[in-house]
Amino acid sequence: MATTSLSPAPSTGCYDTTLSTGARKYLKSYGLTPPAVESYEIQAKRCLAQLQSKTTPIDKYLYLSGLRNANVHLFYRLAIDHMKALTPLIYTPVVGEACLKWSQIYLQPEGLYLSFADKGHISTVLHNWPQNHVEITVVTDGSRILGLGDLGINGMGIPVGKLALYSACGGIRPDATLPLTLDLGTGNKAFREDPLYMGSRRGKVTAEEEAEFLDELMEALIERWPGIVIQYEDFKNPFPSLERYTGRYSMFNDDIQGTGAVILAGIINAVKRNGVAIKDQRAVLMGAGSAAVGVAKQIVQFFIQEGLSEDEARQCFWLVDTKGLVTNDRGDKLADHKTYFSRKDNDAKQYKTLSEVVENVKPTILMGLCTIGGIFDAGILKKMGQWNKHPIIFPLSNPSDNSECNFEDAMKYTDGRVLFASGSPFDSVEFEGKSITPGQGNNMYVFPGIGLGTILSKATTVTQSMIYASATSLSTSLNKQEVSDGWLYPEIGRIRDVSVVVAMGVIRAAQEAGVDREVRIKNMGDEELEKWVRSKMYDPHSETKVIEDEVSGMAGGDQQGLSTEKSHL
Repeated sequence: MATTSLSPAPSTGCYDTTLSTGARKYLKSYGLTPPAVESYEIQAKRCLAQLQSKTTPIDKYLYLSGLRNANVHLFYRLAIDHMKALTPLIYTPVVGEACLKWSQIYLQPEGLYLSFADKGHISTVLHNWPQNHVEITVVTDGSRILGLGDLGINGMGIPVGKLALYSACGGIRPDATLPLTLDLGTGNKAFREDPLYMGSRRGKVTAEEEAEFLDELMEALIERWPGIVIQYEDFKNPFPSLERYTGRYSMFNDDIQGTGAVILAGIINAVKRNGVAIKDQRAVLMGAGSAAVGVAKQIVQFFIQEGLSEDEARQCFWLVDTKGLVTNDRGDKLADHKTYFSRKDNDAKQYKTLSEVVENVKPTILMGLCTIGGIFDAGILKKMGQWNKHPIIFPLSNPSDNSECNFEDAMKYTDGRVLFASGSPFDSVEFEGKSITPGQGNNMYVFPGIGLGTILSKATTVTQSMIYASATSLSTSLNKQEVSDGWLYPEIGRIRDVSVVVAMGVIRAAQEAGVDREVRIKNMGDEELEKWVRSKMYDPHSETKVIEDEVSGMAGGDQQGLSTEKSHL
C-alpha cells in the first residue's frame, strides 16, 4: 500500500487541524490553518453541524465532496463512523442527482478524463495524474448511469463515489485510487446542446472505435501502474470488454459481477429461510439487461453447487423485458446476453406483461432490475404472498424512485412474511409492534472486498471463482444477532469487518486458482491472514499519528518545537 505523502496539500491531510504545531511547521503548513490543535471529536462536531445545515441532498453531497478535497482523512473518519447516514449521500441514491447535474455543479477536478480525441496518446494523458502509485481505478464511459441513461462525462460522479467507498469500506488508500471517465461522445442530444455540458459535443463512437480505444487504455494503464486493478462501471454494453479482458488483466465489471455476487449472497440466505428446495425454486426477473443476466448467472452457479445440472439450474429462471417473457420464438432478434435464459417451453404462447408471466410461473423469487418504479404492484405482491410462505422479493433498481416496489408495500401485501432486499435504502417499518429493518443488496458489500483481496493477493486476473467467493463469503459474514433477527445482509455499520471477510475469500480463491503472486501469505492460516489483511487497510483515524511519527523520524529524532499536544483519535 502507498505511504503517506508529506507534501503540504489538502488531499494528503497535511492541513489537518489535529496535527501538532511542530508537525505543521515541519510540513510548512503552519499558519495556513487556525492555530488550535483539535481533537477529532471537535472536528466531527463542526462538520456534522455544517452538514446538518444543508437543506437538500445535493447540497449535502457537495459539502462532503468539498470536505474530501480539503481534508481527506477527516472525510473518511466521518464516513467510517457514520457509515449508514453518509453512504446514501456519498453514493446512491444522491450520486444519481449529482451525475444529472455534474456539468452544472462542477467545482474542482476529482478524477481523470480521457477523450476519444486522445486516442493514440492515452499514455501521455495518464502521466498527468499526479500519483505515481495507483492500485485501483474505476472507469466508466457514462453511457448507462444507474437507471438514468446516457449521461456522458457527467457520469464522473460514479467513479468518484465508488472509489470513496473502496477507501471507506475496503481500506484502500484514497491516494492509490483513480476515478476515470472516458469521453466517447454521448447519445444524449439535450446534453450535447447544453452550453454548460463539459464533454465533447459529438455522438457516441462506434463499437469498433470503442474497442480500439479500450485496448489502448488497458495497455496504457498497466504500463503506467503495473498490477493496477481495473473496475468497469456503467457501460451500456459491458459484455464485450468483460469477455475481451478477463484473463488478460486484473479487471472485473461491477454491474455484472458485483451485482450478481451481492444478490447471490442475499439469495443464499433467503433460500435457507423460505423452505423451498433448490430444485423447486422459480425466479422471475423483471429486466433482462446486463445486470439482470449477471445476477441470474451467479445464482445458476450456486444452484449447480447445490446439486442441479446447469440446464436444470437455468430452467429455474424466467426473464422479462419490455416486450414480455424472453423466449426463443418471440419473433424479435434477442441480444446475445439474453439467449442463455431464453425459454423454449412456452408452447408458442407469448406472455407480454409481467403480470401474465407471474400468473403463469407462480414464482418463489421475484427480482427487479428494470428501473420501472412501482411495477411490483399490490396485485403482484399479494399473489407472491398467497403462493409462498416466505416470498423472496428483491426490487434492485436504483435510485429509490426507480425501485420496483418499496419495503412498506412488500410487508403490507405479504402480511409481513416477505424476505426482502432492495438496491436503494428504505426505512424500517413497524409491523405487529416490531420495527423491521429491510435488507439492502448494495454492491458496496462486495466490491471493496473484491478490490482489496485482488490488490493484496497481487492477482494477475479476477477469476469467476474469486467473484463467487465474494458472494459466499458475504453470506457467512452475518453475526449471531443479525441471523437471529432474520437479516439477509449484515448491518452496514460493520462494512469494514465484512470487507475483511470478503477479501479473505477472494484471496483464498485467487490462491486456489493459481493467479496470486503474493508469496508471503500463501501458507498463512485464517487467523494470521485476517490480522495481515487488517494491517494493510487504510485507517484515517491513525493518519495523524502516522504523519507525526514520519515527521519525527525525518527530523532525526529531534523533538524540539514539537508540541506534546496530541489529537484524540
